[in-house]
Amino acid sequence: MHSASPSAAEAAASLIHGFDLRRLPQAFYENPYPYYRALRENTPVRSMPDGSVLLTRYADCMTVYKDPVVFSSDKTTEFRPKYGDSLLYQHHTTSLVFNDPPLHTRVRRLLLGALTPRAIEAMEPGLIALVDGLLDRMARQEKVDLIEGFASVIPIEIIGNLLDVPRAERGPLREWSLAILGALEPALTPEQLERGNRAVAEFLAYLETLVADRRTHPGNPVTDALTRLILGEGDGERLTHTELLHNCIFLLNAGHETTTNLIGNALQALIEWPQEKARLIAQPELVRTAVEEFLRFESSNQLGNRIATCDTQVGGVPLAAGTQITLCIGAANRDPEQFPDPDRLDLARTPNRHLAFGSGPHQCAGMHLARLEGRVAIGRFLARFPRYALAGEPIRGGRARFRGFLHIPCTLGA
Repeated sequence: MHSASPSAAEAAASLIHGFDLRRLPQAFYENPYPYYRALRENTPVRSMPDGSVLLTRYADCMTVYKDPVVFSSDKTTEFRPKYGDSLLYQHHTTSLVFNDPPLHTRVRRLLLGALTPRAIEAMEPGLIALVDGLLDRMARQEKVDLIEGFASVIPIEIIGNLLDVPRAERGPLREWSLAILGALEPALTPEQLERGNRAVAEFLAYLETLVADRRTHPGNPVTDALTRLILGEGDGERLTHTELLHNCIFLLNAGHETTTNLIGNALQALIEWPQEKARLIAQPELVRTAVEEFLRFESSNQLGNRIATCDTQVGGVPLAAGTQITLCIGAANRDPEQFPDPDRLDLARTPNRHLAFGSGPHQCAGMHLARLEGRVAIGRFLARFPRYALAGEPIRGGRARFRGFLHIPCTLGA
């Protein structure tokens, strides 16, 4: 007599038994979505062994995003035991994303001044030329890497242009960014910590020289974000020297890996969903809604963090003041309460109020630039190489917070 197979509910409960963001199984890095679904359906406000909580429902994440007073972005308390008195601690507690007003307000206003709709529109011809040049170069190769040869190059060049970093000096930017962002993982190895601190030190040393030169030879504050940050606002409000340096690092990091992942994840998803790929080739005007769907379906940034400033509750669960909260963006973006048939890639999905850029006062300042980069890169790549195909096993980045690939080997079929 055969025993009955476990029910779906039992299988889900087994999958997340003892779930701990600091001790994730390898299978999670390959495909976190079954874990997200099981958490969302069983314990959507999930207590972690370290006392923090993980939110996996869309509505609960929105509750936190919309109340920056009760749910603070300040990381001075959370990051001290993680980084100690280090450059990583100084960086991540000074940059825009991990701060509350007034610092957040000052820095965001300055950055948005360099990312106006008019400024972003002015970037489009240069972006098209950059993408077309990369496509020309790829066309001459038998086998290409969609990440190293395409997706990662685009944001580095765009942000290099935004800060007016001399082209010959852009070589280390990607590795610095990967090392600094890698240190934001829920659990850190000593090697990741050392690599992250070294990257901040090298980046700061480089920026000291760049900033000194820009103070002497300012650029156009309309197009040069570094000059704009140095000059400050017309009312005399400006950043301290330390704030300036660390927010230049933040500007690169915020725009680099997330956009790389958007482009890489999208091109890989189209391989896995050939009907949607054919649909986008036949209807290139779908690229706008397609980019939104790629952002939802495989969110570049999977996790966000807040801390409760007072006793409160989320999803009916009481939270004490000081509770650290992880918002699972990747899970919220697959919540069936918000997105019908959420595990299906639908390039014409509308409405699509995903949380890939967060929400509320901390919504990504560079989201319109990221969307433009995604539309141009994905649309022009597909028009040029509609028959591209895998030429080996894609290699994932192996991280929980930032979901993307290190390598996608392909032939272009041109």
